[in-house]
Amino acid sequence: MSARRLLAAAAAALLLVAAAPAPEPDAAAIVDRAIAAAGGEDWANARTLVLEGRAVFYGPDSPAPRSVADDYRMWRVFDPGRQAAHGAEGKVRIDARAGGRTLFQVGYDGANTWNDKGPVPKTEADAFWASNFGFGIIRHARKAGFTLARLPDDEVGAHPVYTVRLTDPAGTATLFAIDKTSHAIRRMSFASPRGWHERVYDDFVTLANPRWLQARSVTLYYNGVKANEVYWTTTRVNAPIDDKLFALPTR
Repeated sequence: MSARRLLAAAAAALLLVAAAPAPEPDAAAIVDRAIAAAGGEDWANARTLVLEGRAVFYGPDSPAPRSVADDYRMWRVFDPGRQAAHGAEGKVRIDARAGGRTLFQVGYDGANTWNDKGPVPKTEADAFWASNFGFGIIRHARKAGFTLARLPDDEVGAHPVYTVRLTDPAGTATLFAIDKTSHAIRRMSFASPRGWHERVYDDFVTLANPRWLQARSVTLYYNGVKANEVYWTTTRVNAPIDDKLFALPTR
């Protein structure tokens, strides 16, 4: 074969390679991209998180809001060894207020749950947290004992997404919808004591020191019905939190 034909054949081969579609990522690669987009190791190993904003709560049988919290706050201390996707972990406190009046409070001090009425029995507390906790488990997805599977692709708010099922060591599954372009986590869903629970995330902003991708809009659904909307306006990562904040308030 002449040199000219060899060059032509090589050029044609290069064009074929260039035109070939990129290989589809597996579940592990998708989760790695999501963690990198969220903030990488700093995000995965965050110690504390404080969020402030407002929230709208809906009842199950009316289109009108049941209540609106103009002051909605959450404090979190993360458990670096978390294993359970939807159980209480670390420490958490949530306060909802309207016009200075408390709508509700709920907290977990690492062992016991309380609310604005007092201590919460363990069975009731476990059901409450199992219907609410879940997003943070993806920080641990690449650790031993967790398994990942890629499911059919989907869309969230017209954004094409990958769907990944993350199963914790106890066999509890959580679905994550990860944006194909930005790799932001746009939806999380799982079976809960209140029914099928979904959270849709939007209005993302990237913070620095540490780099942190924060969804400023979170909409929560149970069995397909909107339960509440949260709009975060302030985010503080790894700020010191007084441990007394998580203790049952004195009356």
